[in-house]
Amino acid sequence: MSGAEAALPAEESEEESEVLEESPCGRWQKRREQVNQGNMPGIQSTFLAMDTEEGVEVVWNELHFTDKKAFKAHEEKIKTMFEQLVVVDHPNIVKLHKYWLDVKDSKARVIFITEYVSSGSLKQFLKKTKKNHKAMNARAWKRWCTQILSALSFLHSCDPPIIHGNLTSDTVFIQHNGLIKIGSVWHRVFANAIPDDLRSPIRIEREEQRNLHFFPPEYGHVADGTAVDIFSFGMCALEDFILGCLLLNPDKRPTAHNLLFHQVLFEVHSLKLLAAHCFINNQYLMPENVVEEKTKGLDLNMVMAEIRREGRPAVQWRYSEVSFLELDKFLEDVRNGIYPLMNFAATRPQLLPRVLSQPQEDPQKAKTPTPEPFDVETRKVVQMQCSMEMNEEKAQWHLTLLLTLEDKLHRQLSYDLLPTDSSKGLASELVHYGFIHEDDCEMLANFLENAFHKHQSPPL
Repeated sequence: MSGAEAALPAEESEEESEVLEESPCGRWQKRREQVNQGNMPGIQSTFLAMDTEEGVEVVWNELHFTDKKAFKAHEEKIKTMFEQLVVVDHPNIVKLHKYWLDVKDSKARVIFITEYVSSGSLKQFLKKTKKNHKAMNARAWKRWCTQILSALSFLHSCDPPIIHGNLTSDTVFIQHNGLIKIGSVWHRVFANAIPDDLRSPIRIEREEQRNLHFFPPEYGHVADGTAVDIFSFGMCALEDFILGCLLLNPDKRPTAHNLLFHQVLFEVHSLKLLAAHCFINNQYLMPENVVEEKTKGLDLNMVMAEIRREGRPAVQWRYSEVSFLELDKFLEDVRNGIYPLMNFAATRPQLLPRVLSQPQEDPQKAKTPTPEPFDVETRKVVQMQCSMEMNEEKAQWHLTLLLTLEDKLHRQLSYDLLPTDSSKGLASELVHYGFIHEDDCEMLANFLENAFHKHQSPPL
């Protein structure tokens, strides 16, 4: 092989990594390399991109509209749709991070950034398993089904319900650590929210013959409901217990939440898993390396738990029998969503706007809403730390707040407290200015209130 020939792969790699375009904020950089994330319908172009803030790869998706005039007439509706898709957040659903509009000359684009799933699809995995003549691992299969149903249960419990509408073995991804991710969640949302006169560029995957077997017989004849996704799940699972998912009458199919209680999937969770979820849910109250710190000073011969038995020696477990490395990995898996507790979760509505399921009024008659002055924070806080020092010169408290978000981003905020400040007021301001998710407002307010009470002259 000549030197010129040997250099070709490197040159091709450099071309693929070339930055073609940047987001308006400069955070996202579009590359030349195109990717296929489950052949998602409606997306004309999908490119690999770099998140320069987090240093991870993401997907740059583009929706093209050739009729600029029609696009402008429905622009507010499209923006509202994407603003609400950004807040859909579940560990087993491919995350939509950000979107923006690009309107030039006679054409328009909607560009949105999604999580990059580098591992293969369920379809690819099943092909490899069949090729290698290996049987499906029953425990892994149960874990995958539970994660898919966990995601569907979340979508269907939204108000209004979000119907996936494109659940196939191409749009279910399996990460190397066993985490399941469902992609193409915005398929049905696009179909419902984007008006007819703008739908010409949208390719509807379900109309392709190769995937029609994933969709129920009522498709195209009656209005779709959540039962559509249950039928598709049954086709993906392909096991005896899912025969109920394939019933011709959509009203008789079980819900995703009910399927989590099926005897094939349901199991009483171990105390270890329940404790792990409790730990993760309250981790903001603890240091980031709490496991390492807590285990440093432990006497490994100390008895951790004991079962006393009459007339027989007690059964004891010592700290030396615990692998702290495995414990850290288990906590990370729980945090990532591999072991959801949806089996016990009550179905509570996740409030979303009507734009996701119902047609809007004529935008020519509707008033244009005042745009929000700040970006909405969609990431949750996983850890909080704060310190308060008295500034003797100003005779007031100085607050330093360190927040760790779920994507490991650290955010440090400083503030000189006024006598009129309250914990609830400060938390609400942080939501308003886009520093924290609105769901974290009450949690942060309580955290600050406890911190204030630890000092001699706290604000009320």
